[in-house]
Amino acid sequence: MPLRVSIWLPLVLLFVALPALGQLHDEILAGVIDFHCHTGPDALPRSISDLELARLAKLAGMRGLVLKNHYTMTADRAALVMREVEGIEVFGGIVLNRSVGGLNAEAIRRMIQFEGRRGRVVWLPTFDAENQVRTDKENRPFISVVKDGESVPQLAEIFQLIASNNLVLATGHSSPEESLILVPEAKRIGVKHILITHATELGASRAQMKQMAEWGAIIECVWMPQIKNKDKVAEYADLIKAIGAEHFLISSDLGQYLNPLHTDGMKAFILGLREQGVGDIGIDLMSRKNPARLLGLIE
Repeated sequence: MPLRVSIWLPLVLLFVALPALGQLHDEILAGVIDFHCHTGPDALPRSISDLELARLAKLAGMRGLVLKNHYTMTADRAALVMREVEGIEVFGGIVLNRSVGGLNAEAIRRMIQFEGRRGRVVWLPTFDAENQVRTDKENRPFISVVKDGESVPQLAEIFQLIASNNLVLATGHSSPEESLILVPEAKRIGVKHILITHATELGASRAQMKQMAEWGAIIECVWMPQIKNKDKVAEYADLIKAIGAEHFLISSDLGQYLNPLHTDGMKAFILGLREQGVGDIGIDLMSRKNPARLLGLIE
């Protein structure tokens, strides 16, 4: 009898605690938008599918997700998820890597036309970016976004498409130096929404990020590096306090096989920022209002 009690008592206590845990989870993630979600099916191993993530995020009370794939468009997938999982906003986009033709304006034009109109983000090259290939010292083709100190000519049409359709330009794996050239050029052409993709992971300095923020770009902080660097959230909190939460967006960048799930990452990120002294107003801006504004959910 004592053995049976020792086995079942923890389970009984868990079921008693579940309602409270659910309320805590809802309070933290309610209304949150994860702007950087890797999901399956993919060419890389992923921990969760589009549909599974949408159901999980809805259960957690989240407002929305942005599906990202390095090799294919996700606007169509987002539209399908929206049909199957009601009560959550799901968006997609396109990453301008070699698999979609690189700096291919026609790929963006067709994404915009897809049924459901869920394509909202255009990422500049990531894995195929010149900066990424050179940093990794790989001997393979790459895509340049800057040459001789100026944005490459192909980007003019791409920036015009983004501007005229009120899309989000995300800088992908461009170097900070490249982003400092690209942001003012995109703004000159009329792009209103610019996201600096995980800026610190690409080596951006505080001064560079401050300049980007002054130009109106939103700087993305992602939780995924915290898995290897336990001081990462503290580093982010320091930056946010110095530059201002209104200039930042937080997302998970999760979905890698065996990594935590997106909802767990976002929850840990928010709790970690709170522990580092970032207030609820700032967290609300970075996890809810700024991503919603980029996606056109609020003005």
